[in-house]
Amino acid sequence: MARRLPPLNALKAFESAARHLSFTKAAEELFVTQAAISHQIKALEDHLGLKLFLRKNRSLLLTEEGQGYFQDMRDIFLQLHEATEKLLARGAKGSLTVSMQPSFAIQWLVPRLSLFSEQHPDIDVRIKAVDQDEGSLTDDVDVAVYYGRGYWRNLRSDKLQPEYLLPVCSPLLLNSGKPLQEVTDLRFHNLLHDGSRKAWKSWFTSQGYKHFNVNQGPIFSHSSMVLQAAIHGQGVALAHNVLARPDISSGRLIVPFHHVLISKDAYYLVCRDSQAELGKISAFRQWLVSMVQEEQQQFNEQQFTNAVAAD
Repeated sequence: MARRLPPLNALKAFESAARHLSFTKAAEELFVTQAAISHQIKALEDHLGLKLFLRKNRSLLLTEEGQGYFQDMRDIFLQLHEATEKLLARGAKGSLTVSMQPSFAIQWLVPRLSLFSEQHPDIDVRIKAVDQDEGSLTDDVDVAVYYGRGYWRNLRSDKLQPEYLLPVCSPLLLNSGKPLQEVTDLRFHNLLHDGSRKAWKSWFTSQGYKHFNVNQGPIFSHSSMVLQAAIHGQGVALAHNVLARPDISSGRLIVPFHHVLISKDAYYLVCRDSQAELGKISAFRQWLVSMVQEEQQQFNEQQFTNAVAAD
């Protein structure tokens, strides 16, 4: 029967202590106590049935067996390091499958995808549009953008930015002959709804209009459809800030009332916790999070908002 290998922690303690010829320095390097290093070394010596160190007058020396073992362990740890670096380098290339709702893909990611490709030409991004967040990544998906509270089991989640809803419409609507200067003027316009009428109801309530009629105007299944309807002058939409921001910055949409409804939910970039630092996944995470936050900062400098909390 093959002899059981020594524990990896004991080998790491031995390699560090032998390299420094000091338990104290080994403890500092491995972020443990000196007593822990001493315990690991004793356990390794007991396992091998050999003395690895000689302690003389406050100095630490390797035995002949310890010296030979250290040289072998040093080479093995170097090979492990090189193998890991090689694996991570391979992980920084190849295909990367990203799953997200169609509206986020259409409104935000697709127009900016070339920017990522310019920085990372070795990563081939593949976008998979899904209507519902599954809460867990399928085997063919590397990262995803979810909308929610940020808690998904066994997944690392990075919040892209605080989420809020704000009214938007086409500039053409201001020339329609119908007033749009006061909140109550919204009764003269179609309300465009994203999924349900709940958001508009909460927005009016936050402004002190608890009985405003929101039971009119079309309901759309996708946020991108709501924004397109608003761009074409079909009414006033209550839009997600991250999705509406490009159209506001370009002038296709305007914000008639600077009152926003802060949401408890937000967009999050998620990936498997064990793969968060893998080359291509880490590169995409860092790029997307920083890009969203930089754009939001620029947008905040251009827009003045009077935020009110949602119920």
